[in-house]
Amino acid sequence: MSERVVLAYSGGLDTSVAIPYLAERTGGEVVAVAVDVGQGGEDLEAIRKRALACGAAEAVVVDAREEFAADFCVPALQANALYMDRYPLLSALSRPLIVKHLVAAAERFGGTAVAHGCTGKGNDQVRFEAGLSALNPDLKVIAPARDFAWTRDKAIEYAESRGLPIDVSSKSPYSIDQNLWGRAVETGFLEDIWNGPVEDVYDYTADPAVQRDPDEVVITFRAGVPVALDGRELTPFQLIDELNRRAGAQGVGRIDMVEDRLVGIKSREVYEAPAAIALITAHMELENVTVERDLARFKRGVDQRWGELVYDGLWFSPLKHALDAFIAESQKHVSGDIRMTLHGGRAVVTGRRSDSSLYSHSLATYDTGDTFDQSLARGFVELFSLPSKMSAARDRRTRD
Repeated sequence: MSERVVLAYSGGLDTSVAIPYLAERTGGEVVAVAVDVGQGGEDLEAIRKRALACGAAEAVVVDAREEFAADFCVPALQANALYMDRYPLLSALSRPLIVKHLVAAAERFGGTAVAHGCTGKGNDQVRFEAGLSALNPDLKVIAPARDFAWTRDKAIEYAESRGLPIDVSSKSPYSIDQNLWGRAVETGFLEDIWNGPVEDVYDYTADPAVQRDPDEVVITFRAGVPVALDGRELTPFQLIDELNRRAGAQGVGRIDMVEDRLVGIKSREVYEAPAAIALITAHMELENVTVERDLARFKRGVDQRWGELVYDGLWFSPLKHALDAFIAESQKHVSGDIRMTLHGGRAVVTGRRSDSSLYSHSLATYDTGDTFDQSLARGFVELFSLPSKMSAARDRRTRD
């Protein structure tokens, strides 16, 4: 039986050229797999037909938008996942889902190898290959752009020489990856980190400096899962999709940062994540209301580590699975409503309510009705300060 290569297929120039190139290089057949994670653009059927026209033996298209929202975006939300406290894991979340469907296609069609279009300088090569190693370590990996020094110029020349049915003339000055959770832009003039981004960099968000009326939203959570917007029950996909439009129209979620890549270099990235930033802001505030202090303090460290693991491509790792269990336990009481004002590029919480709230007005108030017994505070402060007092006394004796 000849080798079958399962290719992560986007429908663009590079992966379309990869179909006949891989067939020639391996002497086998190529199965193209395109996964819709809410990136928009072309119809899935058009992408499937293009793959076949480029020489694919089989072409599979998967509408994974609901799956991506429920099984990848929601866990990231519950972990308040912000790599380096800013990046909401856009590309990093979609890669393990794509890997899952690549492995399924390999099992279905008898694939012996998997191919992706990642370069040797980025994080995605690790995310694809670490995921493949976890789900099916017997599959070989082929990365034409990395392993065969496949450049865009070579790809264009190859496509023209073979008359492949793809547009090779247009090229964005940027490298763009987008999905339901947000949009990532890099390269071009952005590689000079002194250059400020211009408006044509953005697509998911409107200019936050333009005057417009604010938009008020109420987001309902149940056990850490967003389930309704302004009282309307929605699936996670529907809710994220609508909030992308509404928060994006207010310029919410623009991020310009230099981040630490896994491969050791620093990279300048411009992100747009209107729904992600609004939802994480809302979720963190609801946790402030409903999660006990010590659990909340510990969870902040877990959240950071969870985000680092996913950024590094370790979605299927034992540690990440263990942290998933902790986070799930922490979300049992994270239910209620958060009211937010979306305006001027910001998502600002203005109201909170929850049947699971740990906030007590009678304990917090300084007005009539205060039930906090302040007479207990003196002894508490003395006992709390006792270790520091004893340590300071010892230090004075040592100095003397």
